[in-house]
Amino acid sequence: MKALKRLFDFPYYQLENYPLKKALVTKYNGEWKSLSTQDYIDKANALSRGLIKLGVKPNDKIAVISTNNRTEWNIVDIGVMQIGAQNVPIYPNISEDEYAYVLNHSESTHCFVSDNDVLQKVLKIKDEVKSLKTVYTFDEISSAQNWQEVLDLGQDESLQDEVQKRMDAVNENDLATLIYTSGTTGRPKGVMLSHKNISSNAINSATRLPLDYGNAKALSFLPACHVYERMLLYMYQYSGVSIYFAESLDTISENLKEVKPEVMSAVPRVLEKVYDKIIATGTELSGIKKALFFWAVDLGLKYEPYKANGWWYEVKLSLARKLIFSKWEEALGGNLEVVASGSLALQPRLARIFNAAGIKVMEGYGLTETSPVIAVNDQRNRGFKIGTVGKPIPETEVKIADDGEILVKESQVMLGYYKDPEKTKEVLKNGYFHTGDIGEIDTEGFLKITDRKKEMFKTSGGKYIAPQIIENKVKQSRFIEQIMVVGEGQKMPATFIQPNFEFLEEWAKRKHIDYKDRSELIKHQKVIDRYQEEIDFYNQGFGKWEKIKRFELTKDEWSIEAGHLTPTLKLKRKEIKELYKDLFEKIYGSQS
Repeated sequence: MKALKRLFDFPYYQLENYPLKKALVTKYNGEWKSLSTQDYIDKANALSRGLIKLGVKPNDKIAVISTNNRTEWNIVDIGVMQIGAQNVPIYPNISEDEYAYVLNHSESTHCFVSDNDVLQKVLKIKDEVKSLKTVYTFDEISSAQNWQEVLDLGQDESLQDEVQKRMDAVNENDLATLIYTSGTTGRPKGVMLSHKNISSNAINSATRLPLDYGNAKALSFLPACHVYERMLLYMYQYSGVSIYFAESLDTISENLKEVKPEVMSAVPRVLEKVYDKIIATGTELSGIKKALFFWAVDLGLKYEPYKANGWWYEVKLSLARKLIFSKWEEALGGNLEVVASGSLALQPRLARIFNAAGIKVMEGYGLTETSPVIAVNDQRNRGFKIGTVGKPIPETEVKIADDGEILVKESQVMLGYYKDPEKTKEVLKNGYFHTGDIGEIDTEGFLKITDRKKEMFKTSGGKYIAPQIIENKVKQSRFIEQIMVVGEGQKMPATFIQPNFEFLEEWAKRKHIDYKDRSELIKHQKVIDRYQEEIDFYNQGFGKWEKIKRFELTKDEWSIEAGHLTPTLKLKRKEIKELYKDLFEKIYGSQS
């Protein structure tokens, strides 16, 4: 049996254990086109031979930038790594300046891009990157060099012995990839992950995957440049899962119905959007249908796993699933066995309502530096507890430091930060990786995350504020799309709020509020009063020192492009505070 020590071993392991006719499936011009496991390996080998002909050497860095997940990404990934080079995946939606930084810092020699938009961004800064020789595109673009040229170069099979020689020379502890964090502050750091880091994480994470190996489909849409989705791609290959790549975030609903997957990954923001759309649909109902819908929702929001609510609750839940929740399942394809939620904290209400509906949303936790999974929930064997990120996966040691910081040790912990030994020393101490997250482990072994260590702050009265706890609670409001708590060194905490404009504008229409544009809408007294009601409601759950005393609404929709969010949708707190310094002064002007 093929040993699974290096990441490029995964397709070969699949060929030996679960050879698939549809290993990788991408939609081109409205038609799903698949590659078998054997085709996948053959193309990866051709790409490896082509790269060797281009002069790519072991430890060269090859950048890949794609606006969507696709078959080509995976072929390049395996083809690069099995000749001892490293894949440097880059987020497509970062700035040209950040493109230049990552390409220069990694000293990438070649770059594969998905489409013309990415190509143009790379070409604008190509002259700034002295190491970069050639840019290849996956899409056919006139005047651009296509990746097929590399595959064509690799048709010379006499080079396969050299490919095998290089494969044999790669050790599981060798560097496999550089993944640049989408950090909330400063320049991104190049996280060095070995083959063993990610392969062990994929194999150990698979123990939490309740699927029939060799007979399941996954829908992949979170960016493959993020270590979470990338690790899952290897895990799917290990488990014999056919991987279908969604066309885009906008087509997920359609793709779910077409593919009918058993598994998919998601981030909380996507699940929040799904939930909001479902609730909006229910709001449009009338009479007994509307009453039944919200009866089921109210029931679902009280859900506890393992029939903890008693037999009568389970009788009602069974009825709710038959009458209402079955339609939710159908909208998500009808076959979902598990939705793996990661990257950010999942609101407990979403875990409750989706699991009540029979859609098994399992929250996990990890970081790029831990390849990424540290812990994850699992409905089997009583391994699921709402409000936690589950128990640590096998071969993972987790302990809580005296100050509450989560420390991790074992095979998934990174080699370090590329060209940055000082920052590496800051987080790798005494054999443990210091996550920067604050958490606790309960008596049953479940891990709970409470906040980011660096994001906690003190008010001028010396009281600690944990902003994520407040933000995650208040974001349950349908009026609120994004929220950031501020107030370090000030008398009290306050917030900047980006309204859910779709919901707010619908509400304003029902209330007969006249306005010219969003700037005028957010200043309307009825709107401000309504948001105050929301804040007052959620403030009831906070201590006196934590209560939000002031808020300001923003007219902008917070986005990656505008600098509010990282590519993984985390708040860029420093940048947001700078963008809204006028609102900060409005709140704290007399105190600052």
